[in-house]
Amino acid sequence: MNETTATVVVAALYKFTGFPDPASLCDPLLAECKKVGARGTLLIAPEGINGTIAGSRAAIDQVLQAIRALPGCADIEHKESWADENPFFRMKVRLKKEIVTLGVDDVDPVNNVGTYVDPVDWNALISDPETILIDTRNDYEVEIGTFKGATNPETGSFRELPEWVDGFKDLRQNRKVAMFCTGGIRCEKSTALMKARGFEEVYHLRGGILKYLEEVPEEESLWEGECFVFDQRVSVGHGLVPGPYKQCYACRRPLDQAAMKSELYVEGVSCAACFDEKSNSQKKRYASRQLQMKLARKRGETHIGAGSEKRQREAS
Repeated sequence: MNETTATVVVAALYKFTGFPDPASLCDPLLAECKKVGARGTLLIAPEGINGTIAGSRAAIDQVLQAIRALPGCADIEHKESWADENPFFRMKVRLKKEIVTLGVDDVDPVNNVGTYVDPVDWNALISDPETILIDTRNDYEVEIGTFKGATNPETGSFRELPEWVDGFKDLRQNRKVAMFCTGGIRCEKSTALMKARGFEEVYHLRGGILKYLEEVPEEESLWEGECFVFDQRVSVGHGLVPGPYKQCYACRRPLDQAAMKSELYVEGVSCAACFDEKSNSQKKRYASRQLQMKLARKRGETHIGAGSEKRQREAS
């Protein structure tokens, strides 16, 4: 899908910058978004802004102009994609403690982060035997693809990363540390964590895995597998071509063809990985939601339970 065939612009953005009074920014920004008909979720915190919004070209341009007028956001970058219909049902601007939750007070992603490495230079860095490569994503993301030789912290959420760092015996402060994530925001926070822990030579992939897969030719790539994404594509490969995975709407894990053949897989209700994690009452609720979604599709409608907004929020 591209700009010529779709009418809705979807813009994902984040910026680490100091907001002395973040609460005062929320209502005016929400009013601006509603005025132009933009939908989505924006998170505001003392450390900056993060979120995804969707709307017409004019609406997105106007909201981006308003965001760039915020303190320290004049040079904010964003990633765009397009959709035939708006994937969001409402507009929210939320005040948060962090724009991506790590839960560590001494981390400063505004002033003390790692060194950016462009995709074209990434292979050389991670091929250096003195570099330890760390995948900062959650275990279900790593499961379907990662960089060759990367260390998997096996975390269930980003909040678990600090404890893993503190207990990882192979980390030495005289080694280079290279970290990566899907789009860049978790990399900035995790490299700030490493700097706070006393590591000096810390690097992160500019633009994340998505930028690498977009720019580095497949024949030169050190990426193996698919990259999990938090939207309807579920996964992408080189050239950002959508992959073969679907998603379990009960637990959000990616599912390959073998997983969907499991007797424990029920569309919209459970998969083999989460069957024992969910209670019977949860499964009944999921089954009801799935039925409503099927009925909505028959009517040519999109049911709000499809989870588009949650998947977009989780992209950070």
